[in-house]
Amino acid sequence: MTKYVDSLYFFNSNFLILCNQIFCLAGVTILIGWYSTLQLFINRKNYKGSASFLLGLFFLFVRWPIVGIILEIYGCIVLFGGFWPSVSAFLCQIPVFGWVIQYPVMLLNRFRRGSD
Repeated sequence: MTKYVDSLYFFNSNFLILCNQIFCLAGVTILIGWYSTLQLFINRKNYKGSASFLLGLFFLFVRWPIVGIILEIYGCIVLFGGFWPSVSAFLCQIPVFGWVIQYPVMLLNRFRRGSD
């Protein structure tokens, strides 16, 4: 959500810094707690994501917003990549939306098997 709002403000670096610090970091901390947030960022398998996220914040502070956003998006994907199976399982349980997500997979399976 904040990345969409950031693009509306044409990568205004002051707004990017505000959104990232308040909404992203504080939001994760409120959702999972202080200790779990610290463990998420200092976990050995998440070093690459943590470094790119914090480097993206640094680039926002030095007013290079496009590079900073790209690094932060990459960092978020790496940091929260382990949650995607849980998120996809949840989304597939939603009545109409789940069918829309699963339909391309079912269609590909039918093409692989051939028309029976």
